[in-house]
Amino acid sequence: MPSEVDPSLNRRKLRIALRKAREEAGQTQGGAAGDLEWSLSKLNRIEKGTVSVSVTDLRALLRQYGVDDEERVTELVSAARGSKGQSWWVQWSDIANPRFTEYLPFEAAADSLRTYHPIIMPGLLHTEEYADALSTPEVSDPGTRRRLVEFRTARQERVFDESGIGDLHFVVDESALRRQIGGPSVMRAQLQRLIEVAEHPRATLQVLPYSAGALLSTQNAFVLLGFKDDDDLIYLESAQSVVATRDDYEMVANFQDCFEQLRQIAYSDSRAIDLINEVKEGFAG
Repeated sequence: MPSEVDPSLNRRKLRIALRKAREEAGQTQGGAAGDLEWSLSKLNRIEKGTVSVSVTDLRALLRQYGVDDEERVTELVSAARGSKGQSWWVQWSDIANPRFTEYLPFEAAADSLRTYHPIIMPGLLHTEEYADALSTPEVSDPGTRRRLVEFRTARQERVFDESGIGDLHFVVDESALRRQIGGPSVMRAQLQRLIEVAEHPRATLQVLPYSAGALLSTQNAFVLLGFKDDDDLIYLESAQSVVATRDDYEMVANFQDCFEQLRQIAYSDSRAIDLINEVKEGFAG
């Protein structure tokens, strides 16, 4: 099971800490970069967490911002040393969508995850057989499909691990329950997987029934990540693009409203499980 802190989490810790220290010191990015004789882009990349920061550069930044608490400095130096190296998903980077791998560090640090897909099961709920059948039309090579399934499974293990995200909320569309991906046996196992997830202590699973009708939120697949120490993030996936953004506050707020609408209308608890079992029995015929 996952135990080591991923380098991306240390980069995130530094990003938040350094931005906060700069703001508390009343300095702009341009002013701080100028004083340090750095390019503005270098400091911007550090604050975005897209690059690791050396211990030397970190100490220079902390002096610039007047951070001299020994315990705090030691903590951040340790994070800087742990920010180097490869993240867990690097071994699949040749087959993963680059924009998706940009999203993964945020998922690893999130305190809550809320997700909905209008057509298929959310990826975090896929069984291996369902995931393989889903990718078959686009990926003909069995070896590549196997690696894609391994990648998805590794992501699931990290999210559902004891040290993973504390609050998971899935809304599954009834159309996803009934759309046959793979054979009947694949669907029966996939629907059983939903029932098992519903029993997970940190997970909430709901089903959006056909009777809900047309809703704005049913037009897009999305994931909302929540953080205690940062702004929420929205991740959208479509045939055209994959987007992860926290800068568009209006977009994030709109999808927060969308999920709340889904949550209020979707079936919960025994009502959701009854519908899943009903569909599952249909695949046994």
